[in-house]
Amino acid sequence: MSPSVSSPAEQRDDAKRKFMKTMRALPTQHYWNYYFDRPPKEQKKTEDGSYQSSLEQLGSQIESIQDFWRHDNNLPLAQMQMRESIYLFKSGFKPIWEDRRNVLGGSWTFRAPKTVGPKLFSLIQAMAIGEQLQEVVEEGDTICGVGLSVRFNSHLISIWHRDASKKKSIDALLQYVLNNLPADLGWEPKPDNYFYKKHSDHTGFKAPAELQAVLDSQKKAEAAAAAKEANEKKENAKAPEPAEAEA
Repeated sequence: MSPSVSSPAEQRDDAKRKFMKTMRALPTQHYWNYYFDRPPKEQKKTEDGSYQSSLEQLGSQIESIQDFWRHDNNLPLAQMQMRESIYLFKSGFKPIWEDRRNVLGGSWTFRAPKTVGPKLFSLIQAMAIGEQLQEVVEEGDTICGVGLSVRFNSHLISIWHRDASKKKSIDALLQYVLNNLPADLGWEPKPDNYFYKKHSDHTGFKAPAELQAVLDSQKKAEAAAAAKEANEKKENAKAPEPAEAEA
C-alpha cells in the first residue's frame, strides 16, 4: 500500500504549526492576570466593613503577547450574564476598589453597545498590554488594569489607574482612547458615553482603616485647591479692564 500523501492545504497547516512552535514569544513588560467576577446573590461584608468581590482567576499568567491573544480570542463574553465582569490586571493588582494598590485611584468607564463592546475591550486590553496607556499617564502614576462589565443593553469598559489626584493622567487617558478608536469600530462615543470616577466615590467603598487618613488628607488638599482656584477666578473677574491708550 502506498503511503498517504497530504494535500497542499494540510501541508500549509503543518508548516504553520511548526512555525508557531519555533517562533520566539514576545514578552510583555509586565505580567498580567485575568479575573472573572460573578456578584454573589447576597453580598457579605468582611470584618473591616468592606464588600468582598467574588473573584476567580482565569487561566494562567499572561507573560507574552502570544499568551494575551490566545486568552483574548477565547474569552466567553457572549455567555456572560448581567453584572458579571471580566478583568485584565497587572500581576500584584486585583480589581477591587479597596485593594491597597487601588484605594487612591479611579477609572474611566466607557458605555458601549453590546455589538461594539467586545471589539472595544480587545482594543483597550491591547493598549494596556502594549504599555501605550502607561506612556500617557503622569510620572508616579500606574495603569492597574482594564475591565468589561455586562449591563442590560451595554458593556461598561473600564481603565483603572492608581492615583486619582493626577489630573493630567485622567485627561491624557481619555484623549488617547478617543484619538485612537479605529474607524471600522463603527462607534463614536458622545460625552454621555463615558465618565470618570474615583474608587472612593463609589457607594459601598470602605477603605482599610490604616489608609483612611491618607484619603482624608487627599480630599482636604483637593478641596483647598478647588477653593483657591475659585478665589482666583473671582478676583480676576473683579479686576478692572486695562485703560485704552490715548491716541
